[in-house]
Formats: sequence, C-alpha cells, structure tokens
Amino acid sequence: MANPIVLEKIKREARSKSKKEIIKEPIDGVLRIIPLGGLEEVGRNLTALEWRQKNGQSEIIIIDVGIGFPESEIMPGIDFIIPNTEYLEKNKENILAILITHGHYDHIGALPYLLEKIGNPIIYTAPLTKGLILKRQADFPEAVKPAIEEIKKTGYRPIRLGHFTIEYFHVNHSIPDSLGFFIKTPVGNIMHTGDFKIDFTPVFDQPADLGRVVQLAEEGVKVLMMDSTNANNPGHLVSERKIMENLELIFQKAKGRVIAATFASLLERIQQLIYLSGVYGRKVVIEGHSMKINTEVAKRLNYLSYPKGIFIRPEESLKMPPHQVSIFCTGSQAEDGSVLSKIADREHRYFRIIPNDTVVFSSSIIPGNENVVQDLKDVLVRQGAKIIHYQMMDIHASGHAFADDIRLFTSLVKPEYLMPVHGYFHMQKAVEEIGVELGLPRENIIIAQNGSVVEVKSNKVVLSQERQPANLVYVDGLGVGDIGEVVLRDRQTLAQDGIFVVIVTVDSQTGDTRTSPDIISRGFVYLKESKELLRETRDLIKRVIEKNVRFLGEESPIIQDEQIKYRLKEEVAEFLFKRTKRRPMVLPVVIKI
Repeated sequence: MANPIVLEKIKREARSKSKKEIIKEPIDGVLRIIPLGGLEEVGRNLTALEWRQKNGQSEIIIIDVGIGFPESEIMPGIDFIIPNTEYLEKNKENILAILITHGHYDHIGALPYLLEKIGNPIIYTAPLTKGLILKRQADFPEAVKPAIEEIKKTGYRPIRLGHFTIEYFHVNHSIPDSLGFFIKTPVGNIMHTGDFKIDFTPVFDQPADLGRVVQLAEEGVKVLMMDSTNANNPGHLVSERKIMENLELIFQKAKGRVIAATFASLLERIQQLIYLSGVYGRKVVIEGHSMKINTEVAKRLNYLSYPKGIFIRPEESLKMPPHQVSIFCTGSQAEDGSVLSKIADREHRYFRIIPNDTVVFSSSIIPGNENVVQDLKDVLVRQGAKIIHYQMMDIHASGHAFADDIRLFTSLVKPEYLMPVHGYFHMQKAVEEIGVELGLPRENIIIAQNGSVVEVKSNKVVLSQERQPANLVYVDGLGVGDIGEVVLRDRQTLAQDGIFVVIVTVDSQTGDTRTSPDIISRGFVYLKESKELLRETRDLIKRVIEKNVRFLGEESPIIQDEQIKYRLKEEVAEFLFKRTKRRPMVLPVVIKI
C-alpha cells in the first residue's frame, strides 16, 4: 500500500499552492479516446483524443506517434511497425496538435512516416524530446519539416487548443524531460501518465512532481490513462540512487576496462556511467550508432554533464592502460550487429575482450531474448571477461512503475475511471486489479484494444462498439505499408524450409520438354547429396507438362503457361513434402521456345 506519511505530505504541499480555475460546465458533445497503438503490445504508441459535437464538428489532439519493433521470427525483414492512421488521415483537417510525452522511439519514431499524412500538425514537447525528434527527422531529408513548440517544465503555462486545455507535469522515466499530460475537456479531465516511474531519490533528475499531480487532480479526473508495462511486478521500483551506489562498487573493484552495455536511449544510466568514469579517472568511449546520436543530442542541449576531455575515440583507448578506459555500448540484448555482439564475435574494428575486462549488462532482458543473451555471456566469459548483470546486483531499474507505484499514483489522483495503456492485455488486467483493490468499481476500469473507441460523456464513460482501423503497418526499407501478410508468410516459409526453383523449357511446336528441367535449391536440400530426389522430381515435372499440354487436331499444341505453373507448384510441393516432411517455397518457371 502507499505510504500514508508520504501521501499526506504530498497532498498538504499541493493544497498550499493556488488552485487552478475549474473547467466550465459541459457542453453538448462527446470526447472520444481512440488508441491506435500501444494496447495489447509494448510500443507503437499513438492515442487520439477527439472532441465531437452533435453538429458534427470535431477537434483532435494526438498523444505520441511511436514505432513498434518486429518479432524477428514471424516478421522477417521488417524494420519497424507503425500505427495505422487511416482514421486520422480522413480527419486531418480537424487535428489541432500532437503531444509527445518523451523521446523514446516507441513514442516519436513514427513521426517521419506519418507526420505529412496527418497534416503536419504542431508538436508540443519538452526540449530534449524536440532535439531527438529533429535529429531523427534529419535522417529523412524528403520528409516534411516538423513544427515544434517547446514545453518548459518551469512555469507550467497551459496550452489552449480549441475545446482542450493542456496542462503537464514532470515524471521520472529512463530519459530526461519525460512528461505526463492533464487535458481539460468539456466533459471532464483526462490525465495521461506517459511512461513513468516514481523515484524519490533520483541522481541526475528531479523527483516526479507528485505535488503538481495532486494539485491538478483536485480539479477532478474523469479518466486516468495509466502506464501498465510493469504492473505485474510487485513492490516499488528501486531508486536510481541505489543503482548508482552499486555501479560505483563495480568501478571500485574493476582491474581492467569497464565495458557497459545498456539501451541506447537510457540516458540516465549513461550519465551515471560517465560520472563514475570521471570520478575513477577513466576516459570514455561511446560505441553504437544510436547511442552516439542520443548522447550527442543530450550533450548539445546540456542534458549530460561531463568533465572536459573525458570522451576519446576508440583508437585512442588502445594506447591507454585498460584500468583507465570505459566503453559504453549497445548490445545488452545480444542484437545482431550490435557493438557488444561484434566484440564477442571478434568482428569489431577496434575491440577484443582482454584479461580483467568487466562487462556490465545494465538492463533487464526483454522477454524472448533470454537464450541469445545467455549465449553472449558464455562467449564473453570464455574469452576471459567478468560478467555482472542485474540478477547479481541492482544495476538496472526499469523506466516503468511497479505495482505499488501505480497504487500510489492512483491513490493520489482518485480518478472516476481508470484506463490502462502501454501494455499487453495481462498488464492492463494487472492495473485493473489494483484499481479494484483501491475501491474503483470494476465497470469503471476500461480495458480497451487498439482501434477501440472510448466515449467520455459528462455522466459516464463507455467502451463503444465502434472500431477504427488499427492493424499493423510494416516498414521495410523504403517501403511503408506495402508488405502484407502474404509476403510475410512467404518470408517465413523461406526462412524455415527454403526455396525450390523449377525451370522447364517447352518446345512450342511439339509440346515436349526440350532439356532436362533445371532445379535450384536454397535452404532446402544440398543438391549434390540428393540425386535420387532430384531424378524423381524431374520425372514428375515431365509428367505434369505432358498432362497439361493440349492438342487440337494437327495444330500446334496449346501451352497454357499459368495452368502448367500452377500444377507444377502444387504437385512438386506435395511430392517434396511426402519425401522430406518439409514445405519449401516452390517457384516454377516455364520457358517456351
């Protein structure tokens, strides 16, 4: 349960501040909350809030425009997943603005793909997030230039957009400048936590402004949209101060280089590692494209503090004693091509594991990555590294609130309705149970899906029967949305069972096969060791050709290319499955000469 002393202190401080003006009486209309990404998944966050009057007039604001990350086994070749904005594109003249909670790619990454489609509305966000958006946008020179209005976290000036008035508050997360939003509407107030955690003793950040949260909540909260990502984890999240203390122990004991792998966007952890390197006389190498980009933006905007001259190039570190070097890099999830994976595979341009290296995994393991991360650790240990990870000591704290933090926040806000967001179904349900424990009727907890339409009226909130398109849109290279389920199934087949190409030449005068059919196999069988299988397959191909060439009197044969290719594909595939119990993709090619 929430600490009653902390609870009362926060409330007392909030009441001492001047109360804001209460919103005006409701007018004739309905607020529609339309999540188009971020529910029943982690990532791809995008939610639209639409004020619709009975006369049909509409105003829309959007919260976050993020990417999702593909599951490699079922989405081979896909770079990112973005939200389906079909509904917003049809109503883009009604979009007033985009509110961005923070600078992680699952909240900003889809902007280059979608901004122009939805009318390039003005973006409101904090300075660091603005810098990260502009940096990412620079990688898309053909994309529309975003118009961004900075939100200053001091002064708290409300933003008035049509029938919406937007207030905001500071929250802790794993990146600076993270915001929650308090949105006043004619039918009640909506509070959106963004990605958040509660840390009373952060190291390089201010504690979450819970006093302001209470101050805003005293105006009434119709719907609290709550981050649910870690709702299944009991207790309170460990403070960054404790993480800092444990990281310092590692630096004290390390006899050689400290190689720390973490998420490229975890700027608070990167700041801690830079600070400790300075304290213990180490120079710092930053390796990994995305980590370099994030740290450069943070340095330019003064969100990272560091001693002059602490950063060096990789080649410079090779000339220094190992105990004077720190390397901070990507690869904590053993991603293919990441810096740490290249080091382990001895493929990195500069670095190999050397005796007395300490490798720190300062991140939790994303579900599904357990085996590959364990394999990476084994390789590193065999090469002489000492491994330290979060299960050995607290050297990583998530950016998402645990159950007791969610309980505390909800207790402070006292919403009429609770709507879990940013999580899989079981995470949303965990928030529901917390809400019920706190006395909310179960019917006042909205469990929605992507594409749902939640209607907020002055006297009730309901999950309507209406649905908006919210299917996955795939980004593959320069292609956006041109990859569908059929292509993905083909790629899965290629990855699992390979490809079997049949090339047959047919005499257009006689209908006979001119030469023995050519066969190309990739990822299915090794041709030199499958001579009997190939002989039988060629015989089958000839029989299929004979059965599908028709003659009319003494005229030339009628060779129906598409019919022949269809029958070849079906019969060869069936034959290969009977012989091998595998289903390669069969591609027939018929050449008439």
